[in-house]
Amino acid sequence: MAEHLVNTRLIAARVLTRIIQDGQSLTSALDAALASVEPSKDQAFIQAVCYGVCRSYQRLDFILNQLLTKPIKDTELKALALVGLYQLSFMRVKPHAAVSETVLATAKKPWAKGLINAVLRNYLREQAKLEALADQEKTAASCHPAWLMALVEQDWPEHATQLFHENNQQAPMALRVNLARGSREHYIQLLADQVYPAIAAEHCPSGLVLLKPVAVEVLPGFADGLVSVQDTAAQLAAYLLDVQAGQRVLDVCAAPGGKAAHILEHQTQLKTLVAVDIDAARLQRVSDGLQRLQLTAQLTLGDATQPQTWWDGQTFERILLDAPCSALGVIRRHPDIKLLRRADDIPALQALQQSMLRAIWPLLAPGGILLYATCSILKQENEQQIATFLADHADAIEQPIAADWGLAGLHGRQILTGEAGMDGFYYAKLLKV
Repeated sequence: MAEHLVNTRLIAARVLTRIIQDGQSLTSALDAALASVEPSKDQAFIQAVCYGVCRSYQRLDFILNQLLTKPIKDTELKALALVGLYQLSFMRVKPHAAVSETVLATAKKPWAKGLINAVLRNYLREQAKLEALADQEKTAASCHPAWLMALVEQDWPEHATQLFHENNQQAPMALRVNLARGSREHYIQLLADQVYPAIAAEHCPSGLVLLKPVAVEVLPGFADGLVSVQDTAAQLAAYLLDVQAGQRVLDVCAAPGGKAAHILEHQTQLKTLVAVDIDAARLQRVSDGLQRLQLTAQLTLGDATQPQTWWDGQTFERILLDAPCSALGVIRRHPDIKLLRRADDIPALQALQQSMLRAIWPLLAPGGILLYATCSILKQENEQQIATFLADHADAIEQPIAADWGLAGLHGRQILTGEAGMDGFYYAKLLKV
């Protein structure tokens, strides 16, 4: 039994090592690790620990450093120490079990047994003092790296503390009801019949939020395309695009395909929808999603900065550019962003976003609308990008977004993480004249 339990801690530590040391995403590292674990409470435990350590990394790392006389050079061993601290600080694991099972995970590194044992037992003895110290250290208290804190405080001084808090919460499970196949009220009743209570999302006719997450496979009608998992903020795109029957629509950077699918559900009489992505594997996910939903689109493998390599020359009345971004608005869903993203990533992303805007604009028909979207909360990726673009394009006019959600900026509208339970998201509408 002990050997069985220790494996979960060791697997979690190895997942974290792939993130900290190799720069792998939490999603891919977890998927690979859990493939070797039987579906059970073990999988749930490993997932909870890995998400939790990523979410609280800066705090746990600060506390670990207080307990060491010198840093742990072995990344896997350090990750194991963080796994132990997370159990003691945040989980309902009995302290003696957390310590003993984490120590047992050092079986292949017997020299490390004493170190892990000492770290965890000293934490238990000094817990109140160490936690108080962490509360006084800015990055440890907020569980955010200093560079990220500085950018958020610069852009959103009045909201920064709340944003850091929201980033450290577990995101709700939001669903998009396929309104072409049935009403939201009917689907809420289908969920209630299965004892999966849900409430209608604010601001979005197709959105609802489950009071408790469930596996997608058990959602009524999921396999038949009645519903999809999608954050409410992302669902707003289809409504803002205001697609009309008979129009040609382009979805740039379309993977994983949720917004393309929603556009097709929302307007069933399109002439065509072209979904473009640069990644073949991710484009396959778009295909799989559309097939489940019984929807049709033209899928195109291509680089958004070089449309001449894939565009057929016919303009589009509507374009959605869901630009690659820092993803700082979805940290609560992907807490590894706080470990993987770097300050110097932002200028490179800005350059890519502006390049895409400029390259895609000629594909828009006169009188057409381009909707620019990101899941970032940084003004330099959002309203500043639109300001730069408008200054250089006399044939572009911004269409203000009148809404009861988000904050109106210099350009576009910003949803801050946690508003009405939504992810952080930005939208701006550009009309070609």
